Amino acid sequence: MASYAMKITLERIALFQFTPAHCAQARAMLGWSVDELSRESGVSVDTIERFEARRDVADADRLALAYRFESEGLVFFPGFAPGRGMSVKGSVSDPVGRANFAMVE
Repeated sequence: MASYAMKITLERIALFQFTPAHCAQARAMLGWSVDELSRESGVSVDTIERFEARRDVADADRLALAYRFESEGLVFFPGFAPGRGMSVKGSVSDPVGRANFAMVE
């Protein structure tokens, strides 16, 4: 039961933190078009365009978009542009070449 409650809590945090502006900014950071984001996330082009136009979309679609960007190392906080997280994937192009890579393993 605790894992389900944690899942719901994390989803609510992601939904609160990920805004339509974040979606457009994150696409720009990655150099992705709406079509590319649609292919990468499994969310339809129409839904992405509606979301970025600040219209209602299903929570599941918003989560799919947020999680796809997060898998690229992006993080989202209300009131701020997306940023690169400290994850190995998102922080440097070749994490194995870092002097402290052994600490990550």
